[in-house]
Amino acid sequence: MMDTKRKKELLEAYKNRHPEMGVISYRCKETGEVFLGISKDTKSAFNSNNMKLAANWHPNKRLQELWNKYGSEGFELSVIKVLKYDDPHEDYTAKLESLREQCLAADPNARRIWR
Repeated sequence: MMDTKRKKELLEAYKNRHPEMGVISYRCKETGEVFLGISKDTKSAFNSNNMKLAANWHPNKRLQELWNKYGSEGFELSVIKVLKYDDPHEDYTAKLESLREQCLAADPNARRIWR
C-alpha cells in the first residue's frame, strides 16, 4: 500500500510535469499527404490517434482511409515543431495553433488532422 505522503508527491509531480507540446504530423509515405495536429502532450496525442485509427473510428475520414489502405507502417509519425514553455498550467492553445499555421503554410501537402 502506498503511503499518503508518497501519493501527494506523485500527484504534485504529475501536475507539474512538462509534457512535450507541439505540432504532430502523420505523413502517408505512399501519397505524400500530411496531417497536422496540435497537442499539449504529443505522446498521448499519438496514442489517442493511433487507437482511433486502429479501431477504424477516426474523425478524419481521409486519414482513416489511407490508414486502412497502407496500415501504420505506411505512415511516418513525427513531432515537427516543439513548443518551449515554462508554466504547465498556462493555456498555450493559441501559440500551438500559430505554430501549426506556419507548418501548414510551409507544406502544400499538409492539412489539419482535426477540423
